[in-house]
Amino acid sequence: MRVFGITGWKNSGKTGLMERLVAHFTAKGLRVSTLKHTHHGVDLERPGTDTHRHREAGGQEVVLASSARVSILHELRETDEPRLTDLIARLTPCDLVLVEGFKSAPHPKIEAHRAATGEALLAPKNQTIRAVASDTPLPALDLPVFDLDDTKAIAAFIEVATGLTRRDAPRLANDCFALPPGVNWTPVDDALTTLRDRLHPVTGTERVPVAKAHDRILATDHVAVRANPPGANAAVDGYGFAYAGLPAGDVIQMPLVDDRAAAGAPFNGTVPMGHAIRILTGALLPDGVDTVVMQEDVQIDDNTLSFPAGIKPGANARAAGEDVKAGKLALPAGHKMRAPDVALLSALGLSDAQVHCRLRVGVLSTGDELAAPGTTLDPARTYDANRPMLLSLVENWGYTPVDLGHVKDDRDELRQAFDDAASRADVILTSGGASAGDEDHVSALLDQTGSLHHWRIAIKPGRPLALAQWNDTPVFGLPGNPVAALVTTLVFARPALSVLAGGNWLTPQAFNLPAAFAKSKKPGRREYLRARLNDDDHVEVFQSEGSGRISGLSWATGLVELPDGAADIKPGTPVRYLPYSGFGLT
Repeated sequence: MRVFGITGWKNSGKTGLMERLVAHFTAKGLRVSTLKHTHHGVDLERPGTDTHRHREAGGQEVVLASSARVSILHELRETDEPRLTDLIARLTPCDLVLVEGFKSAPHPKIEAHRAATGEALLAPKNQTIRAVASDTPLPALDLPVFDLDDTKAIAAFIEVATGLTRRDAPRLANDCFALPPGVNWTPVDDALTTLRDRLHPVTGTERVPVAKAHDRILATDHVAVRANPPGANAAVDGYGFAYAGLPAGDVIQMPLVDDRAAAGAPFNGTVPMGHAIRILTGALLPDGVDTVVMQEDVQIDDNTLSFPAGIKPGANARAAGEDVKAGKLALPAGHKMRAPDVALLSALGLSDAQVHCRLRVGVLSTGDELAAPGTTLDPARTYDANRPMLLSLVENWGYTPVDLGHVKDDRDELRQAFDDAASRADVILTSGGASAGDEDHVSALLDQTGSLHHWRIAIKPGRPLALAQWNDTPVFGLPGNPVAALVTTLVFARPALSVLAGGNWLTPQAFNLPAAFAKSKKPGRREYLRARLNDDDHVEVFQSEGSGRISGLSWATGLVELPDGAADIKPGTPVRYLPYSGFGLT
């Protein structure tokens, strides 16, 4: 069980904060228990109650039970007060134990502070206090400082500090893929909206080192443990002084202090008013310094500094926390970590990150006609191109690919394959057999679960898209044609997988660029053409729109998206170009 404490002086707001935190965490589905250290001699029940009489008569342990709760009162009498660890050991296992008081115990804590109490902070002397929650601004501390009423930010800090993981994510509703009654053809935008509104994360969470968090999706808001920069410092090599102490004149002259300040080796004294000190980039500004003049702008003669007048107050000095203040949001939940984000969290003092477990994406190929590449020369057999393509995409997007292999058009084998897939993957991608024809066994089998929905999407290529669940695991039935399979995966599966993995809904990067082709398009369906840029940054398209021309996928560097309505495109007409890189396809 994870343990975190709330401490502070009397009337500091500890109990109110505890109350709000318990409500916050239980609303997220977590099991929370609490422990409070109370004053010596305080009784826990009114005199005259039955259990009070039992205790007064000499009972050592009195249990009061009802249909709503069980209360155990243990009389210590002549025995020592139990340690916190012993008390926690008595609790029923839960996700989080919040402890009020016990300020000397070794578990991490937040100190509640109200200025009206007049009490000094415990934090400077108590190394187990990791942050302060105050009702008023506080002087600079080397700790995060939260607004006492900002329950959400404080809870996010506790989640990161404890490595708290929520219980298994809720499953998707069985009818989450259902379309409105009477809908036969679904526009692309409507299909995307339906997916975005009905999906939610299906993975648990875990704690990983920030240095290993690249490509992981944050499960909670992450706040700065320490400000960046942690203290006011010099932005350049030069000489520091107090701006208020500058003498008048066109040329400033100041005596130098016989010492210097360097990064990691601060000057611990105070620079007298009207004096300057040698200071290097990154060095903390000593007391008595708020402005730095660049060394290129000065002259040194007989321990006297000279430079032209006109420097502005605070020049070449970085304020503490001017980038990010301690306790402020660094990165939000749902953000996918990149190398710059690893740098940011590291600079802000976070050694670990609370992330979603990697989404396991199973890829299954179906069909009697398929064969592994290079295993046969029979022209009646088709090499399986979809499975290696989809597995590559899944890995490229930062998920865990699960190769579910190839299954022939046999219902029993398919059923076994789906059972296996649901135990090994969080979501399943199939290709082939997803339409409603006689040989579309995937659709027929999924239909038996009662959750199958055929989406006739107004799109070219890739009109049929089957969505279902097998043993509560979502299934995306993609077209068997590789061109259609790639287009529907990029357009529909990519943003859906991101949400299922705990991330944000993704929209592709797009540019309006001149066409280098001509095409007349009828209304009714949105079309995606394999495309790339020529030397003039105009968009050219593959010579054939045939969905069997797989070479066009490799030839292209992106897609042209043509609108649902009619279009008459001539060379120079602006078209919407979606680069592969904008789909995370690199």
